[in-house]
Amino acid sequence: MGPVRSLRVGIATLVGCLAAAGVVAGHVRYVTDADQAGDGMAFLAAALTDPVNAAVLGAGGVGVLAAVAGYLRVRPFRRDVEVFRETVTGYADLLPWLLRLGFGLPLVGAGFAGYLFNPVVVPADAGGAVRLFQIALGFALLFGLATRVAALVGLVAYLLTLAAEPLLVYSLEWIPGFLAVALVGSGRPSADDALAEVAAAEGTFYGRVDPVYDAAAWLNRVVEPYERLVPTVVRVGLGVSFAFLGIFEKLLAPEMATSVVAQYRLAEIAPISPELWVLGAGFAELGLGIAIALGAFTRMASLSALGVFTLTLFGLPDDPVLAHIGAFSLASALLITGAGPYALDNRIGATKPSGTADERAAAGDD
Repeated sequence: MGPVRSLRVGIATLVGCLAAAGVVAGHVRYVTDADQAGDGMAFLAAALTDPVNAAVLGAGGVGVLAAVAGYLRVRPFRRDVEVFRETVTGYADLLPWLLRLGFGLPLVGAGFAGYLFNPVVVPADAGGAVRLFQIALGFALLFGLATRVAALVGLVAYLLTLAAEPLLVYSLEWIPGFLAVALVGSGRPSADDALAEVAAAEGTFYGRVDPVYDAAAWLNRVVEPYERLVPTVVRVGLGVSFAFLGIFEKLLAPEMATSVVAQYRLAEIAPISPELWVLGAGFAELGLGIAIALGAFTRMASLSALGVFTLTLFGLPDDPVLAHIGAFSLASALLITGAGPYALDNRIGATKPSGTADERAAAGDD
């Protein structure tokens, strides 16, 4: 089989796996009524020793490896990737706004709906104060008001809530989200930027009475040297979240995952067993998470993640949209930033950005 044909077969297999994953890969706990996760190890032992399942998964794995090897050898879309990279990199000034929306909106929604960060976490004692806190924090991020402080407060609140509500571990994207907002700041347009301009202008009344301008300027100076790590924080956080969900919501929770297949009659869409649906979704999420976390073909993997989210919204109509906005914004952010520092892309030369060696190292891409 020639490299071009291998590439085509690999891409077709990869698309098929991601399509299956996209329909099943929503947070299983959002759409299922199953009370038991099931015996994950027994499920994997039985499912993986089935000859049909083993053959299909093996073909998928070989196809993915063939696609990667074929792409690295042939590079059929070199110019397309270069133009796409240059275009999305030009959106860098919109990155703070994208992240603020991605985590501000879900916070406001969580406050009005009465849950804590995750739709399945609805404490009985969550009163008006808890709702108001999330709404206020969400609007602070949306308006870009005290953005870095609001993000750090949100991070601490999530971690404290996680200690009391372990199910929040299924919404790990809040950690890289809050960290990324704290690192990148408010950007423009934002209340912080507007107020800072007024406070810094000569002769303004607000500049004489503003109590936080100096402190905000100091915090910005402290954080700015670490802004270059935003792609790394987003990439590792999103990748770990994907891999975690693939393992613990699919592969090790077979009864819950197969109940989704039965609930939405997914076995009628493709003539494969419910077990193979679950295996395909679980391993696709796991592989995609590992690729994103390591920074391997980062923009391509991020596009795949966006495809999974989109298919989830169409395939599982009961899946709450707000629950995925944060992860959606993280994947979109990686399209803009690329892999960033400490990524495998910088070693394998998945694409070869133009520019100086330093620029290429910082681009860490696709």
